[in-house]
Amino acid sequence: MQAIPPGLIMRDPAEGLRQLRLQWRGHREWWVFGYASLIWRPEFDAAEHRPALVRGWHRALRMRSRINRGTPEQPGLVFALLPGGACRGVVYRLRAESAEEELDRLWAREQPTGVYDARLLPARTPHGVVPALAFTLSPRSAACLPRLPDAEMLHVLRHARGRYGSTLDYLAQTAMALRERGLHDREIERLMALAREHRLL
Repeated sequence: MQAIPPGLIMRDPAEGLRQLRLQWRGHREWWVFGYASLIWRPEFDAAEHRPALVRGWHRALRMRSRINRGTPEQPGLVFALLPGGACRGVVYRLRAESAEEELDRLWAREQPTGVYDARLLPARTPHGVVPALAFTLSPRSAACLPRLPDAEMLHVLRHARGRYGSTLDYLAQTAMALRERGLHDREIERLMALAREHRLL
């Protein structure tokens, strides 16, 4: 039987949520790490938020999206947290009185099919390290694409659109949210410059 890596929550959605609750009950506060849309559309009422750094993982526009930001005929892309490097984002502390309910909603949004590997990761903040729930993606996942050449990325940015809008809009909103919080992501800024160069923005 293969050992489960430390901090990893099982990928089966229902079992994963049960295991997360068991792990979180050992902590006085419940924190969530946002690295893309959870920064600009968290959809929960946080008691507190802080800038945070997670080491060992980086943000990458490499997760295939066939519904939210694309279609089966023209898949889009969304950001995923992949192994290696470091990622600056935001951690949110859930309110104690509504944490269980907020967790149910968050899980339904992020983990309906179990595509992510949900983990509790140490997030460094200006007020110390907190264990935060992060939705990571295995490079071996069928949803994880290799880094696309710029020509293929431009095709996706031009044409991919799903029920929540286009991949281009998703990229631009993430870039704006990071800038507003003083967080710099070199690859996101490179992609934004590429989109501007080709008059997509």
